[in-house]
Parts: sequence; C-alpha cells; structure tokens
Amino acid sequence: MPEFVLASASPRRKELLGYLIKEFTVSPTDSDESLSEGIKAEKAVELLSKRKAEACAKKHPHAVVIGCDTVVELDGQILGKPSNELDARRMLSMLSGKTHHVYTGVCIIFQNLAHTFHVCTSVTFVSLTDEQISAYLATGEPFDKAGAYGIQGYGCTLVSGIHGCYYNVMGLPVAKLGEQLKNLGIL
Repeated sequence: MPEFVLASASPRRKELLGYLIKEFTVSPTDSDESLSEGIKAEKAVELLSKRKAEACAKKHPHAVVIGCDTVVELDGQILGKPSNELDARRMLSMLSGKTHHVYTGVCIIFQNLAHTFHVCTSVTFVSLTDEQISAYLATGEPFDKAGAYGIQGYGCTLVSGIHGCYYNVMGLPVAKLGEQLKNLGIL
C-alpha cells in the first residue's frame, strides 16, 4: 500500500478521507488561489485542487497526493470563503430561497501524473430572514467555508433540499474518489 498524503487542513476532509483510507498524512500547502476572470466553477476547482496537490507533491514525491478545493456557484458567480462578516451576510442573502451548485475538484498525483476530476451537487436553501442569517453568523461557522455555510453543522437548518453527493458539499466526494483510486490501481 502506497503512502497517502492529503493536501488540506480541513478537518472535514480529514474525517471523510479516513473512511476510505485508514492511514495517511495531512500536509496542507500554500498555493496560488487566484483565478482568471470568468472562469467556470468546474474548471476553477480542478485548477485549484491541482495547484494544491502539485505543491504538496514537491514535499512528498513518492506518495499518492490528494488535493481538493470546493466552491459554491450561483448564477455563474463563484463564492469562495467569505472575507469577513459582511461578506458572509452578503453570500447567505444571495443564496436565500435559491438553488446553487457546490463544486469540489480533486487532484490525485501518483507516480508524477496528475488525475483531476470534479463533482457537482445542487443545494436549495430555505428563504432566510435577517434574524436567521444573524443567528447563523453568530455560530462562527460560516467564516472558513465556501459560500459561507457548512451543511454538516448549524448550516443544515438553511438547506431545504439537495441533489447529488452530500459529502461533496462537505468538501470531499468520497465515493467518486474511491472509484478513481480503484480505476488508477491504487486501492
């Protein structure tokens, strides 16, 4: 069994990867997160996950490196992590009562080759009042998550429906990753 390295500091990704791979190292990296104007969400997450995986693979050249990135997309606009409370409020107001898409890109680097894919899940929010948004912001949960919410925490109260992979919304499409690792002969 090869050495596995997760190029992410996300505790959610670490937990989810643990269901698929029992032993792995966590090695988050700093990489360029800039995006060109007008880039599509699916291309953005693939590009960002590849940058993270490549940066990590330089430190772990003999390992299977898994890099990930998640964004929320609404009406062609990419919503990453909010920069502050006002930005989080803006994002939650935008998502209120609407269906948006959550994209997670995953890049697997194995034997110096990068294998990249993405998964998309549709999520519908309830119509939120200003009081509901303020209460959710007070939890502190929105500030390190794409689209300013986490479906697995208090954010579950914001969601009225989901179509697709729930774990993708948490940041790691576990079943698809397992399928890809098997297809590559790694698992």
